Amino acid sequence: MELLKNTAIDFIGKRKISFLISAIITIIGLIGVVQIARNAANMGIDFSGGTSVQLSFQAPVPLDQARALLGRSGIPEAQLQEIADGNRLLIKVGKARHESGNLAEQITGAFQKEFPQNAFVVESSNEIGPAIGDKLKGDTLKAVGFAMLGIVAYIAWRFDGKFGIGAIVATLHDVLAMVALFFVLDKEVNLLFVTAVLTIAGYSLTDTVVVFDRIRESMQRTHDQPLAEVFNRSINEVLPRTVITSLTTFLAAISLLLFGGEVIHDFALALVTGVVIATYSSIFIAAPIVAELETRMGKRTTQQREVNGIDA
Repeated sequence: MELLKNTAIDFIGKRKISFLISAIITIIGLIGVVQIARNAANMGIDFSGGTSVQLSFQAPVPLDQARALLGRSGIPEAQLQEIADGNRLLIKVGKARHESGNLAEQITGAFQKEFPQNAFVVESSNEIGPAIGDKLKGDTLKAVGFAMLGIVAYIAWRFDGKFGIGAIVATLHDVLAMVALFFVLDKEVNLLFVTAVLTIAGYSLTDTVVVFDRIRESMQRTHDQPLAEVFNRSINEVLPRTVITSLTTFLAAISLLLFGGEVIHDFALALVTGVVIATYSSIFIAAPIVAELETRMGKRTTQQREVNGIDA
């Protein structure tokens, strides 16, 4: 099945526009990374430390009543999230200030006292200290860094250095774009978000390799054609495959977003946007960067040959 046939889009000719758009996204993403490093973003308790309790009630509990109850109980900084029409409440308290006693027990005790007729069960309860949160954040940065190095090594081994640079720039672009999205929307940055980022990094690499394979084959077959023409033809040849693959992945991710529930909503949102971003970057970022490097390296080689010829 092909949704697109016989396309002749000048992707390389539009690289300045795509580079400008991506530069803006990257700058926002870098600002988000700095804010995350400073713990100034919406950090989940995975990284900042704190307590998370999910309660399932027999009858819905209005958020305003639950928030007022926690305020009276000395936990005014609690963040509440309604799940399944109010039957479930997700309560998060970042960087718990209650060093004495168990904060989860304080929360459940307050609800038992305030709503004795509305029975509930504790579906999940997690407490993470600030030291553990800092370690998780450090380990996460190491994991992302090692993933980037692995991508560069693999692409450089399979193709060459110029392709490796294109792949790492495109993958970093995808990561920073997702950080930018979550930072602008003030979404919570937690381990699920990191999982989505690494998943999309792998997906982006797979899509980029397909495009690079066709470009390399075309470059080996045609040595006398303009470089931009070779790159454009290669990208247009794999465009139907790329669109179909991305569309099927997008449909799976959008299903998680629409029907997966509140718990994985942000994770699914990261996957949905990540698939779109990864498809864009493999076509409009990775390939044009390689074309730019090939052009500049080719010019330098020609100039060097001319200089050597004159010297001789």
